[in-house]
Amino acid sequence: MPKAAKTIQATASTFPLDRILIGDSIRILSELPSQSVDAVFADPPYNLQLGGDLTRPDNSRVDGVDDEWDKFSDFAAYDQFTHAWLKEAKRVLKPDGCLWVIGSYHNIFRVGAILQDLGYWILNDIVWCKSNPMPNFRGKRFTNAHETLIWASPSKDARPCFNYESMKNMNDDKQMRSDWNLPICSGKERLKGDDGNKAHPTQKPESLLYRVILSSTKPGDVILDPFFGSGTTGAVAKRLGRHFIGIERDKLYAKFAERRIKETFTAPETEFLVTPAKREEPRIPFGIVLERGLLRPGATLFDERKRYKARVKADATLSSSRHGDEIRGSIHKVGALVQGLPACNGWTFWCFDPEGNGEMVPIDLLRQRIRAEAVGRH
Repeated sequence: MPKAAKTIQATASTFPLDRILIGDSIRILSELPSQSVDAVFADPPYNLQLGGDLTRPDNSRVDGVDDEWDKFSDFAAYDQFTHAWLKEAKRVLKPDGCLWVIGSYHNIFRVGAILQDLGYWILNDIVWCKSNPMPNFRGKRFTNAHETLIWASPSKDARPCFNYESMKNMNDDKQMRSDWNLPICSGKERLKGDDGNKAHPTQKPESLLYRVILSSTKPGDVILDPFFGSGTTGAVAKRLGRHFIGIERDKLYAKFAERRIKETFTAPETEFLVTPAKREEPRIPFGIVLERGLLRPGATLFDERKRYKARVKADATLSSSRHGDEIRGSIHKVGALVQGLPACNGWTFWCFDPEGNGEMVPIDLLRQRIRAEAVGRH
C-alpha cells in the first residue's frame, strides 16, 4: 500500500513512487520512464486572464486566482505550454492507461483540441456541477457553477480501465452519468496557512478525486499528477490503495501536501477496494442449477410482476407460450420472445418463489450461490 509522501528534489535515478518531486513539471515529466504510469490526473493552470481585482457588492476583495503560475503572455504561450506537458504525459502513460484533465471555459476547449492533435482519444467529458458555487458578484454573467473534466486514453485502440460496477454501486445501482453534482472544497477540508488564509487557491475536493480514481484505476496502480498543488490526488490515492507521483514547483504547496498525505489514513486490504467486474466472473450455465438440484424440471418461473411464466425442462431450456404458440429455448431466448424484445438477460428476468410465500427472487440468486461456493473451495 502507498506510504506517506516524501518531498524530494527531482531525479530520474529511481522510480519515485509516492513522492512529491520539486521542480518544473515539463522537465520532470521528460525524465520519467516511458509507459510507466497507469493514469494521469492534471489540474493545470487555467490561464484565467483576470483583469484587476474582483470585488463583492460591499467592495470587499474576492480571493481569486491571481498567482504568477496562472499567468501567460498570450494564448500562443499557453498552447505551447499545454502541448508540451500533454506530449510528455502521453509518453509516460502505459498503452492502456488514461488521462484526466480538468479546466474551466477559459482553457478546457484549447486543452481538448491539443489533446486530439496529439492523438489522444477522448472517452468522456464530465461536467462537475458545483452544488455551492461562488456567486457572480458583478451580475453581468451567469454564475459559473461548473468545471469540465476530459477523460481520454493515449490512443483509439487503448483499453483503459473502467470500473463500471463500482460506479453503478456508488450511484444507487444506476449507471453513473457524466454530470457530477459535488460541492467545492470548503470547511475543514480546505487547507489553511498559519495566517488563516487558503493554502492553495484551487484546491479540489477529495470527493471529485475519489470518483475519478475509483472509476478508472485499480489498487496498486500508479497515478501521476504533474500539477500536484495541495496534494488532493496523493491523499485520495493513499485512501484507495493506489500509488502516486506528484510534481510541484512551489515548495510551500509541496510542504502542505506532504503533511496532508502523511495524516491521511492508509487504505484497507485490497478486498475492500475492488468491485469484481461481472464480465470477469466465471460463467455458470443454467444447466448447472438443475444438476445441483437448486431447481427441478417442471418448476415454474415468472417475471417479477408475474406477467409471463415458463416451465423448466430437464435439458435446461424453458417452455412458454405467446399468442397461443409454444416457445422453447434458453432462459435468455424465451425471456426475449415473451416480451417481444430482441434480447433479454434471463438470469435477472426470470424469478422463482423459494419459500412458497409469494415473494419472487431472480434465478440469478442461484447462480451467485454457485459462484460463491466455487470461490470458497479455492
